[in-house]
Amino acid sequence: MNELTFYECDICKNLVYLVNDGKGKLVCCNQPMTKLEAGSEDASQEKHVPAPTRNGNMLDVVVGSVEHPMIPQHYIMWIATVQGDHVQFVHLTPDDEPKASFNISPDDVRVYAHCNLHGLWTAEA
Repeated sequence: MNELTFYECDICKNLVYLVNDGKGKLVCCNQPMTKLEAGSEDASQEKHVPAPTRNGNMLDVVVGSVEHPMIPQHYIMWIATVQGDHVQFVHLTPDDEPKASFNISPDDVRVYAHCNLHGLWTAEA
């Protein structure tokens, strides 16, 4: 499982990821939640695609080849990694830099980042 499936409420912006893919529908605020597709928003990739760098058993992630802004109106809310059945999240605030470090194994890693304005973005390491 190196992929996660995320859903968002269009009304209150609750965001969830599936642990188990059951038969029911995810509902929030009395309406079905929307499945997020990484990179589907019209935004500059150079500021949103995670840029992971391996350093031994550490994975350093910076969001964007051009660093993403971190202001209250526009910022990276979190960065996550998925490696097999291990999922790690680092939650960020506008006061943080759009960066995170994760302890990983040598296997392939999927990295996700979520921008409060431009949604979900992903890369592999």
